[in-house]
Amino acid sequence: MTLPLPLRAAILPALVATTFASAVLVKSASADPLPPSVDQPYPGTIQMKIDASDTARNIFRIQQSIPVKAGKLTLLYPQWVTAQHGPTGALHQLAGLKVSANGKPVAWKRDPLNVFAFQVDVPQGAKNLEVEYQHLSPNETGQGRIAMTPDILGIQWQSMTMYPAGYHVRRIPIQTTLTLPAGWQYGTALETASRQGDEVKFKTTDLETFIDSPLFAGRHFKQIDLDPGAKLPVRLNIVADTPEALEAKPEQIAAHREMVKQAYKLFDSQHYAHYDFLFALSDEFGGVGREHHQSSENGVKANYFTEWNKTEAVRTLLPHEFTHSWNGKFRRPKGQDVPNFNTPLDNNLLWVYEGQTQYWGQVLTARSGLAQQASVRDMIANMAATYANVQGRTWRPVVDTTNDPIISQRRPQVWPNWQRSEDYYSEGALIWLDVDTKIRELSGDKRSLDDFARVFFGVDNGVIQAKHYTFDDVVKALNGVQAFDWAPFLKKRVEETGPAPLDGLARAGWKLVYADKQTDFLKGVEDMSKTANFQYSLGFSVASDGKIAAIVWDGPGFKAGLSGNTTLVAVNGRAYKPELLRAAVTAATKDSKPIELLVKRGNDYRTVPLDYHGGLKYPRLERIEGTPDRLQSILQPRK
Repeated sequence: MTLPLPLRAAILPALVATTFASAVLVKSASADPLPPSVDQPYPGTIQMKIDASDTARNIFRIQQSIPVKAGKLTLLYPQWVTAQHGPTGALHQLAGLKVSANGKPVAWKRDPLNVFAFQVDVPQGAKNLEVEYQHLSPNETGQGRIAMTPDILGIQWQSMTMYPAGYHVRRIPIQTTLTLPAGWQYGTALETASRQGDEVKFKTTDLETFIDSPLFAGRHFKQIDLDPGAKLPVRLNIVADTPEALEAKPEQIAAHREMVKQAYKLFDSQHYAHYDFLFALSDEFGGVGREHHQSSENGVKANYFTEWNKTEAVRTLLPHEFTHSWNGKFRRPKGQDVPNFNTPLDNNLLWVYEGQTQYWGQVLTARSGLAQQASVRDMIANMAATYANVQGRTWRPVVDTTNDPIISQRRPQVWPNWQRSEDYYSEGALIWLDVDTKIRELSGDKRSLDDFARVFFGVDNGVIQAKHYTFDDVVKALNGVQAFDWAPFLKKRVEETGPAPLDGLARAGWKLVYADKQTDFLKGVEDMSKTANFQYSLGFSVASDGKIAAIVWDGPGFKAGLSGNTTLVAVNGRAYKPELLRAAVTAATKDSKPIELLVKRGNDYRTVPLDYHGGLKYPRLERIEGTPDRLQSILQPRK
């Protein structure tokens, strides 16, 4: 923090006087090392009670009874949230911590350097440690994602749980009882032992499985069987703001059921006892997409079913998260093989974990009919155009963006086009399109990435326990499908800077082009996001309130001096409207005069001349004549 000059002058002598004392304090503060995690059963079962009924104030009240023995004990609050790929545990939302044993208070002390660790001296004769605290869920978006509304709640157990250090979490048993708001129904991958009124008791499970099995509950709830008659159930558990939002038409349900069938045809395996989609349809509950082994958290706007023609762009969410049951949860990178939730994760292979999942999510969306093939082609066109214009590719390889969940933790960036942000998702998808089409080309279209999916993710059908992999394992599996020098092929695309990886697009028989009109699908995406997209012409987008955003580094807008926190007020002397700016860009193709933008930044107004005459540019794919249409083959449903 930089202090104002007068304030710095006033306090500087005091700061100098205390420097030596502060240094001594810092030097003496050292983290007590955590006991090493042992892979053996924890002696006893944690009993936990959660009261989630306070939807008026968004407060979760938690009680834990932890079997212990006398001596030093460290309690851990989960720091590394696996599905978020970073140290994003909601410790700042924990409050009211009290510890007791034998009916008497027990003092706790937070480790001064490892703030997720709490040290306790368990008194002689104590067999259980009683721990009480609250999770203060956000009440407004400025505090975080809204996870509790008057009609819906979502529970991510890692935000509610403390656990003893020194044991692998998969060896710590836990039994949980949950109190819901009156009359609410719920969905979760946890097994229910009993329900009496609004109190639900879950069967004992291990802490790893428990944390990986979130819960959605709601006043308005519906469960849809997505694989009727199957031995292993797949359920869509829907909560919504209103009962009307729950109503799905038969053809909509059929597309979701076909998505499950197409996933089975792709992976030829199942690695769960049952699978539960947790699906929130809400304009108040925060949007979410988070994978778990036997379930997933999914949150979209309330109009998902009721305005079906407007929601095509978000229908990749469920296929993406379902794919994660195979890629990311059953097959996990070796760097994700950690003993507990407070051990750092190695994210180096997220371009496989998330990138290939992003690819299969789009493919399954098309194969199932959740979206039209033409719409998925437009999604790919948009990805290709995005990375063809990401200037950060000149200095930062995609593999380095796997560190972003740790570096930025999804905070807003100043210049995202230059800094890059978690590009291993969508650029990763382009890399896997490259791999898929290369396999097809080399094999004379006899083999594809589908074969890799069956071999790599379909191994050990029925096994739920995670099977970890390395880069060499990926290369070996690819070579088993189609012999090729895959290691340098992948490393070049992942580890080197340079042009966007669009070879796969050309090999699929398509090329990226720009037109002066948007496709219907991308126009719908723009309308849904309430932005006007001038990214590929002027080098920025404009929000509905006129705020300029997503500025392309070194693009026309950037060169004209535009930056963040700037509002577009007028175009060529007239009040800004998206259609007015579009007309001005089109007119500038026949006029050498610059487009004049009146902008406001803070309290300052200025006129910015935009010397651009290239016309409107919107991405789309165009067939390359005389080449096989492999993209159509990729997106075709499997028989």
